[in-house]
Amino acid sequence: MSELVIRVSNLVKEYRMGKVRVPALRGIDLDVPPGQFVAIMGPSGSGKSTLMNIIGCLDRPTGGSYFLDGSDVSRKSDNELAEIRNRSVGFIFQTFNLLARADALANVELPLIYRGTPSRDRRDKARKALEAVGLLERARHRPNELSGGEQQRVAIARALAAEPKVILADEPTGNLDSRSGEEIMAIFQDMNQRGITIILVTHDPDLARHAERIVSLRDGKMLSDVMVEDRLNARDVLAVLTVEASA
Repeated sequence: MSELVIRVSNLVKEYRMGKVRVPALRGIDLDVPPGQFVAIMGPSGSGKSTLMNIIGCLDRPTGGSYFLDGSDVSRKSDNELAEIRNRSVGFIFQTFNLLARADALANVELPLIYRGTPSRDRRDKARKALEAVGLLERARHRPNELSGGEQQRVAIARALAAEPKVILADEPTGNLDSRSGEEIMAIFQDMNQRGITIILVTHDPDLARHAERIVSLRDGKMLSDVMVEDRLNARDVLAVLTVEASA
């Protein structure tokens, strides 16, 4: 079990709308080994965001099991889930979620403060994380002094600084122009080549082609799970998935 970073088995998630149960996930199975770059694709309503929330310990499944780094987190308490999120999961969102009045360095330090990391170690880790995304020289700039691409780099550095088991990225280039988006995806690929496990949630084939594995969801079920050998093969895989999704 510990050889996998993520193990999802027969995962079910239902929401209640009054007396009606609305299924969001219908028996998902997903194993992710350490160091893999996985893109989870699907249109709105496919269940990809629900799956991300469960993997990120933001929500609990209705049925099935979820193991993160060998530990069953399916039935953890809210406090236990918060602790797991802080220590094992890094989040990168479309909207950056940076503190407006704090500079880049302070924003990157934030999860380390919650973890209780001593100030000197915290500062060193934050600086190294900013250096890893090519933004150390902008460490003292606030978000409104940074471009959209630079703000997302700060958000990536914030996720990296805590040295999580897995990084979850939800439409990370959605608010960026195409050039900045490509630069951000290049950073993700570099992180992955250094052994970091990345789960990318997107509806965009241009983002998914950067991953080495593409999982496609539709109506809460897994439509396909394909390994990508290279970027040329990725185009072929995504073309097939597009046809299948529209069938």
